[in-house]
Amino acid sequence: MCSLEKRDGVFILTLSGEGEHRLNPASIDSILSALAHVNENAHLVSALITTNDGKFFSNGLDLQWVSEFSSSRESRSQILGLKYAQLLVAVMELKLPSIAAVCGHASAGGFIFALAHDYRFMRRDRGFLYMSEVDVGISIPPSIMSIIRSKVGSRHLTEVLLGGRKYTAPMAFKAGIVDSVHENSGETLQAAMDASVKMGKRNWNKEAYLQLRFSLFPEVTEKLGLRLKGRSPLLSSL
Repeated sequence: MCSLEKRDGVFILTLSGEGEHRLNPASIDSILSALAHVNENAHLVSALITTNDGKFFSNGLDLQWVSEFSSSRESRSQILGLKYAQLLVAVMELKLPSIAAVCGHASAGGFIFALAHDYRFMRRDRGFLYMSEVDVGISIPPSIMSIIRSKVGSRHLTEVLLGGRKYTAPMAFKAGIVDSVHENSGETLQAAMDASVKMGKRNWNKEAYLQLRFSLFPEVTEKLGLRLKGRSPLLSSL
């Protein structure tokens, strides 16, 4: 599950506990509830930071939950896929900057969850980023693939998706997948806090920020059906 706290004008969402932070309907609902609270109170803070306890940021979708009852495997897979898409949409529809402070392994769906954030800061001394789908034989639907394509440079897409390469923090930084690298969990979170506070001092219009994100990633916006609630401040000023 997760916890949410407000600290120094920043929301911090923590994937809590020492487990793998696998994503299943219950854990996703917990995160969705937190993200809804963040968006409802976006005017009170400068950014959202998502981070983790333990050695995993997230080890991806909970395939054990899918296979618990063989007779309902297909329907459970569909339910989890829809829930996961809702999670990515909720991150992309945040009306404020988002930073994934990755302090452990982020694999498959957990990697994509981190990619959905605006920025990624990563701990140097533990963890890797890894798209395991090619190794376990699972395909990725076009809507979710659009996030990967929008956040991973074209030079590295083949080795990320078809090569199943595991990226340490320095490798991910060199490839442009993460924005900064820090020595440990404490320094990673502090760097994300410092960046969030700095962005907050710019006093950006939250609705305009959201519209700019949608415009920056048109393929993601179209394939995930992202939407701006209310009139765009960019259009209303014309």
